[in-house]
Amino acid sequence: MNYNWQIKKSLKDEVNQIINEFNVPESIAIIMAQRGIIDRKISKDFFYPNLKKLHNPFLMLGMEKAVNYIKELAENNKSIVIFGDYDVDGTTATSTLYLFFKSIGVDVYFYIPNRINEGYGLSRLGIDFAINIGADLLITCDCGITAIDEVEYANTQNLNIIITDHHKQGSILPKAYSIINPNQDECTYPFKGLCGAGVALKLILAICKKMEIDESKALEYTDIVTLGIAADIVPIVDENRIIAADGIRRIELKQNLGINALLTSGRLSVKQVTIGRLVFWVAPKINAAGRLGDAGRAVKLLTTNNPLLAKRIAEDLEKENKKRQDITLNTVEDCYFMVQENSNFKKEKVIILSKRNWHHGVVGIAASKVKECYNKPAIIISFDENGVGRGSCRSIPGFNIHEALGKCSNYLIGYGGHPMAAGLSIKESNMKLFSKVFQELAEESISDQQLVPYLKVDSELSMKDINSRFIKFLKSMSPYGPGNTRPKFLSKKVKLKGIPRIIGKNSDTLKFTVHDGRSFYEAIGFNMVEKYEYLLSGEPINIVFEIGENEWNGKNSIQLEVKDIKLGNYNYV
Repeated sequence: MNYNWQIKKSLKDEVNQIINEFNVPESIAIIMAQRGIIDRKISKDFFYPNLKKLHNPFLMLGMEKAVNYIKELAENNKSIVIFGDYDVDGTTATSTLYLFFKSIGVDVYFYIPNRINEGYGLSRLGIDFAINIGADLLITCDCGITAIDEVEYANTQNLNIIITDHHKQGSILPKAYSIINPNQDECTYPFKGLCGAGVALKLILAICKKMEIDESKALEYTDIVTLGIAADIVPIVDENRIIAADGIRRIELKQNLGINALLTSGRLSVKQVTIGRLVFWVAPKINAAGRLGDAGRAVKLLTTNNPLLAKRIAEDLEKENKKRQDITLNTVEDCYFMVQENSNFKKEKVIILSKRNWHHGVVGIAASKVKECYNKPAIIISFDENGVGRGSCRSIPGFNIHEALGKCSNYLIGYGGHPMAAGLSIKESNMKLFSKVFQELAEESISDQQLVPYLKVDSELSMKDINSRFIKFLKSMSPYGPGNTRPKFLSKKVKLKGIPRIIGKNSDTLKFTVHDGRSFYEAIGFNMVEKYEYLLSGEPINIVFEIGENEWNGKNSIQLEVKDIKLGNYNYV
């Protein structure tokens, strides 16, 4: 990606106010100002996340009615089925509810649909399972807000449904017993950024209040919920930041056998737990359960108290994830080839690709890769032998892909999701018309400027400012993630010491040492081999980087994680 660099603006008055009030150097004050940490109260809330600051769960529409009914069922020894989506958010939400209900003596079961045979969302097979075991209630996790027909079917079978979800609603709501979703139109809950697992946590916190159970019974599952928060790429602010901070602490304490088995099987148990490592190294293994097999294994893994079973499932998922990586690589290479071979893709503002028999379980990853590579919205669709396609969509900032799908819904079997990520199903016979209409919408909605990839830089930083106090400050800002990303810095005209190396399994990573004459730091640039010639030019370079730590043989050292390199005469925005 050939990025343009853009340095964020900071208000000088706010920076000076922070310098005076907190007695910090300008390098720290700039970052605090950009995050809105401008006074003592905000500072305390940000740097010391406190579970007591979670919002009252009964502020969520539908919560009171749902909890009253669940309390009645629990007190009368009735059965409950938890129906969860097959991705990480759905399986972690299911695991959270399942473990909690088990802990308070409720007769509870779970059902995770088959990704290939049942597809996304509440399914009739899941409803039939609940009916056949004599359940009185089915609670959905991370799905259900658009399940109009399925809820109607359950109603005809005298099975009550409580929906817990966080996706946007459609024009009408299912006629469920109760709907708990902070993003339904009439809900005034103060934080809209919860994932499905976060909504599940709010439900069990409300049950604790109603049934006079110590809330610690619910909060002991923040480690599981944090996996859902990380995997669903929700903003790490407000309640998500509070939950994730506690969840990471619990993960490091190795309280959940399944999570610890995943870390151990991937040789991550000795590394510091971060949202980024959960996203890239743990979540894919949980997703592998549903992409290539039975997603119910993820729930079994996260809820077992048998260490041998946890180890076995984790090792199976490790193997399946590697198999998934191979399948994904083949699919992504197919996509890249199709883009390069079709000259129309260069002028079109959205990339829409389809093919028969791509694996349904990896089209979402492929869509993300294509979007990242070309900085354009991407829709990747796999058609089966019956001419029915299921696809995943990924967008760029400023283009609401879920809204755009709604305007093309006449050509779709169904769709759902978020502004930045969505899914669809479509008949092959409608593909040409859908593509034409969607391309026209993209042409109207996406400016040429939006397709220019920008790398946003928090501030310029001199090498001499990277000291122990600055490193301690950066650590205190964690957990990082969307809405609270790790700061990116620009250092200009730095020099190289020694000969840069090309490393990595695919020989695509740069390893080198930079300095300003006094301060020397190791630097690493992943997937940046095309910049190697800059390092050999003998000229000073400009680098944009994040500050991290390299863990090797039990020792930690500061490492600059380089995001882009340009020669010293580059004029940034």
